[in-house]
Amino acid sequence: MIDIMQGLPEGTLGFQLRGRISATDYTSVLTPALERALEQHDRLKLLVLMGDDFEAYELGAAWEDSKEAVRHWSGFERMAVVTDVPWVRLTFHVFAIALPCPSRVFANGEVEEARRWLGESLGTIHLSRDGDVLTAQLIGSLEAGAYARAEAEIDALFAEIDGVRLLLDLRAFDGWAGLGALGHHLALIRDHRRALRRVAVVGEAAWQKLAERVVSRFLPSQARFFPSADQALAETWIRQ
Repeated sequence: MIDIMQGLPEGTLGFQLRGRISATDYTSVLTPALERALEQHDRLKLLVLMGDDFEAYELGAAWEDSKEAVRHWSGFERMAVVTDVPWVRLTFHVFAIALPCPSRVFANGEVEEARRWLGESLGTIHLSRDGDVLTAQLIGSLEAGAYARAEAEIDALFAEIDGVRLLLDLRAFDGWAGLGALGHHLALIRDHRRALRRVAVVGEAAWQKLAERVVSRFLPSQARFFPSADQALAETWIRQ
């Protein structure tokens, strides 16, 4: 049986799984609830609770679970699974890295922690302009929603500047929360790469190596990486 959880914030959908879960539970409860919620929200925060009364999936339910995940792949903003079931926890840990959104698993006694995590802000993109120099500070752990919120401002700034000198500040950056966020990052670089005149990336050595592997092919020939301690040097170089 699947119950829809009540009392959750706007934009958050919760399901409590009890006993043995059948394919009918998905087609009669979970799928309609997801589709109704996605008619009202572009992206959802999802809470799934498998407590002590959860037993197992039937084979048909496992198939329906996989289909729903694929169908609504881009519709999830964040996902929290609450369970003490060992095989569920292990499976979620293995596949969480491939999910397009930030995802975490919590123990049964951590339901409130899971709710708080779904509601908190993970990271942000701060933009500032000085002439033809655009500074983008990536702060915290960025999810896809952070890029969606900043996209219109980024597009407007690139449209206003003829030959953008981009200073990418990664000193307070903790990484991408899910493949969806990384995909948004690469898409922005790809879409605006022809407008870039010069790029300076400031951050820790680990980010430099990652940037060189992942985004260097999108950057102009005049691109340099600076350690965090050389922020002033990066600001001087980007204006030359």
